[in-house]
Amino acid sequence: MRGSRQSAFVSMVVGCLGLLLAAFGASAAKPVTIKDVRLWAGPDGTRLVFDLSAPVDHTVLTLENPDRVVVDIPAATIENGRAMPDGQGFVKQLRAAAQPNGDLRVVVDLTGPAQPKTFTVGPQQSYGHRLVLDLAPSKGTVAAAPAQPSVVKAAADAHGRDIVVAIDAGHGGVDPGSIGKRGTYEKHVTLAIAKRLKERIDREPGMRAILTRDNDMFVEHRERIARARRQQADMFVSVHADSYTNRSVAGSSVYVLSARGASDESARWLADRENAADLIGGVKLDDKDSVLASVLLDLSQGASMSASVDAADLVMQELYKIGNITNRGVKHAGFLVLKSPDIPSMLVETAFISNPTEEARLLDPKHQQRLAEAIHQGVRAYFYANPPPGTVVAELRAKQSGATVIASTADGESAGSTAH
Repeated sequence: MRGSRQSAFVSMVVGCLGLLLAAFGASAAKPVTIKDVRLWAGPDGTRLVFDLSAPVDHTVLTLENPDRVVVDIPAATIENGRAMPDGQGFVKQLRAAAQPNGDLRVVVDLTGPAQPKTFTVGPQQSYGHRLVLDLAPSKGTVAAAPAQPSVVKAAADAHGRDIVVAIDAGHGGVDPGSIGKRGTYEKHVTLAIAKRLKERIDREPGMRAILTRDNDMFVEHRERIARARRQQADMFVSVHADSYTNRSVAGSSVYVLSARGASDESARWLADRENAADLIGGVKLDDKDSVLASVLLDLSQGASMSASVDAADLVMQELYKIGNITNRGVKHAGFLVLKSPDIPSMLVETAFISNPTEEARLLDPKHQQRLAEAIHQGVRAYFYANPPPGTVVAELRAKQSGATVIASTADGESAGSTAH
């Protein structure tokens, strides 16, 4: 009796397992179409995006001699007539072929060693399901990014360093940001303004700009900060376009980090410092005791926040000259991109993309240039009032001060008088 019961139980379990396996197999075999393949190369890596008809599982394998990354996507096919993009950045070329088991194998031939990272993204705005492959430099290698044009400036006789301004074009790639009534994506507007601002700053003697992204690529918030810090930026300016449900709301605004946001970030840095030797205000924290590290971090962050407010107020004054602003004061918020503890940072909401009139202005190249000029003038005014030691601007300010003293003595003042 017991044997027949055991046999029946085993048969039931086997039957259930068979149903589960059949269901799993049916689910795994669900076909998916790759509708498009998009590729971007930036200063810190390369991104490959597969636009999909449905969510997928996938496997990734890295191979050497030659360097390549293999991505297998179960039951996938490429839409008829869809060609692979030409190589750029870390990608030499892309190849795809169906496997005997029905999988699609995509082979990414690399220009050199790279570290792959993949993730999937669900539908958002006008985008559907996506599989994203990021290629970052392996340890000891440099990203294969397009060479940047050199800029010739008037301060050729100066011997200090340039002031570096990191310009962050908000959103990008899979993150379109806000969308205007006419279908304008915030990510496109911010990149256009950021590029104009970079061009304007690069023409300023003693200053140069770097972009946290220079194309339609998604960059995580902390990576934006990291890119600025790797370039030893003296200031971080994030460019955005605001949005609100009431389409009549208009105007520009400028944000700096709130005290609560600074406190949260301070706690994070202190918690992570054993795992990183990042410099904070030029000082390493990983070899300091907890109390000293906390004091040093607070000093650096306090100075950074104070400088951020001063610089943001000057930018706000310049924006006021070219149009409406939401109010005359600098606003405070806990935006993640403002949380670098040793780089003065601001976030500029250039206008409300949700306002049809302002959306049209944001699309106007002349108005984009006016916004770039206003931000540049505010940043320039701050650094000429507070030039970092050892910079070209500090040398230029010293020469200007010397010229003022000489002019004063020529008008009859005592040669020993002090300029104030």
